[in-house]
Amino acid sequence: MPVIDLEPAAREVVRLLDGVTEDRLDDPTPCADTPVAALLDHFMGLSLAFTWAARKTTPPQDGPGPGAASAGHLDPQWRTLLPRRLGELVEAWRDPIAWEGMTEAGGVTMPAGQMAMVALDELVLHGWDLARATGQPYMCNPADTAAVLAFTSASARPEQAAGREGLFGPVVEVPEDASAFDRALGFAGRDPAWTPKSA
Repeated sequence: MPVIDLEPAAREVVRLLDGVTEDRLDDPTPCADTPVAALLDHFMGLSLAFTWAARKTTPPQDGPGPGAASAGHLDPQWRTLLPRRLGELVEAWRDPIAWEGMTEAGGVTMPAGQMAMVALDELVLHGWDLARATGQPYMCNPADTAAVLAFTSASARPEQAAGREGLFGPVVEVPEDASAFDRALGFAGRDPAWTPKSA
């Protein structure tokens, strides 16, 4: 059985989409130089990439591809397409075969179980990014919080500095008595107190 169920994190992202109005697409997010529209485009791409990773398939030559996330690349039908792609991502990782062997996403090859952890991390952290950028609450269940905290704290170790580059920004110090989720955000280079006004 899969150790990670991506459904809660994916469902939370879908819930947030209703609160993304057209006038917010150019607003800043906690990801530097990434407006809301570019973040949505990133979701569009990562949902495809991690679905293909679960299925051990290569991207279609003439089909949609992740590419570099940008506001200009965001599909006009994202409100319909993104929930569908996230649903396919969840189902793909519910297949026990998805967890076997090695797989690849974004040019990186790793054990399938580790790839699923990266997928969860992307959904949770960027879900929080989207919530913060659009002034919405974000909910993460205890199991996902613990998994993401373990992942981000491991990446913050000095010996992981090389692998961290390009994945997370510099660690943001948070109080030792902060919540597990806030500590996960700090290890991922995010300020738990970020607001659009602080961008």
